Amino acid sequence: MQPKETKTPAGLNYKNMDKKNILNELINRYPALEICRKDIEKACEAIIDCYSNDSKLLLCGNGGSGSDADHIVGELMKSFEKKRPIDKNFENCLKSVSHERGGYIAENLQNALPAISLNAHNALISAISNDVDASLVFAQQVEGYGKKGDILIAISTSGNSQNIVDAAITAKAKGITVIGLTGKHGGEVKQYCDIAICVPARNTAEVQEFHLPVYHTICKVVENKFF
Repeated sequence: MQPKETKTPAGLNYKNMDKKNILNELINRYPALEICRKDIEKACEAIIDCYSNDSKLLLCGNGGSGSDADHIVGELMKSFEKKRPIDKNFENCLKSVSHERGGYIAENLQNALPAISLNAHNALISAISNDVDASLVFAQQVEGYGKKGDILIAISTSGNSQNIVDAAITAKAKGITVIGLTGKHGGEVKQYCDIAICVPARNTAEVQEFHLPVYHTICKVVENKFF
């Protein structure tokens, strides 16, 4: 599948951009993130390997970080910067089921990179909190959804949120790669991360301001690889 050429606001052609150029663009805009470059690159490589092996991403966070988990899923499960036409064989299958409506679906459906936000299941979260333990709301979902080869992206500005730490411990026990997205010192969760992206800030709002361009860059690199 050959991706169509699209232009970024700066006029850059993402079809011809490699990982290095996309990372350079991030650092040019946010020089303070130079310290995180290697870890961001490792995260990109791990996610690309994950998707290359038909595995998936699980994501979790609290408050604003929970919104970031949802945001990342939104960039991966549909087109972000590039066109994502579905596979021709799937297109034909849709049309064989319903020529008229299947054709419309095939024309508009977008190829997805599978990702699940563990923040998105309100009834399940309340059931786990009520029946089990509120600190295990993400760990229980990791146990249910996760399998070896998957990746957990654990987002915490402090790195010390117990439900995030417990999710990371559970992921490690299941052979799931853990990518931490946190603040300057990483907190308790850092010891359970295979890759820890510790942005150079301590204040919650400032950490979150760095997190957004970091995960947008990761999404760009991953999408550029597959589409």
